[in-house]
Amino acid sequence: MVADEDQARFRSVVLPHLADAYALARWLTGNATDAEDVVQEACLRAFRGIRGFAGGNARAWLLTITRHAAFTWLSKNRSSALLVVDDLEETERKELSKGFPFEASETPEAALIAKADANRLESAIAQLPVPFREALVLRDVQGLDYREIAQVTKVPIGTVMSRLARARRRLVASIAKDETQAR
Repeated sequence: MVADEDQARFRSVVLPHLADAYALARWLTGNATDAEDVVQEACLRAFRGIRGFAGGNARAWLLTITRHAAFTWLSKNRSSALLVVDDLEETERKELSKGFPFEASETPEAALIAKADANRLESAIAQLPVPFREALVLRDVQGLDYREIAQVTKVPIGTVMSRLARARRRLVASIAKDETQAR
């Protein structure tokens, strides 16, 4: 039966990469619940289009679908100004204040320092403009190469490289500024 073939293909192509799709959606929406909605929509789109998947990099294919689903979701559920604003501080701080699970360190002090450093990094990444944050997350969190990022974001490789360089510079500057202010 064709539906069984589609289901089997979906399981082998999409399901292994759901965690990556969720991570990308989480970074793009800035909210765990919204990310779940985006991934659900991306899975529906992927299932509908599974016959059109010609092989190749299944992860990049799913992340492209997830990216499109996220931007569709954002355009329907958030004002367009929110998508292009450099500073999403308030929304991101609320989400970051909920925290992320961290592994226990040797001492409580080390765990506290690690959590503070991770929160500072998360906050700095969240403050990046969406195109920079997206490129950085796809490269440094998801581990995609430049060609795959260009494929997912539909921009030239040179643009990917430029966005990554600019994102990293902004990230370093933001963290350095926080360090200076902390002293």
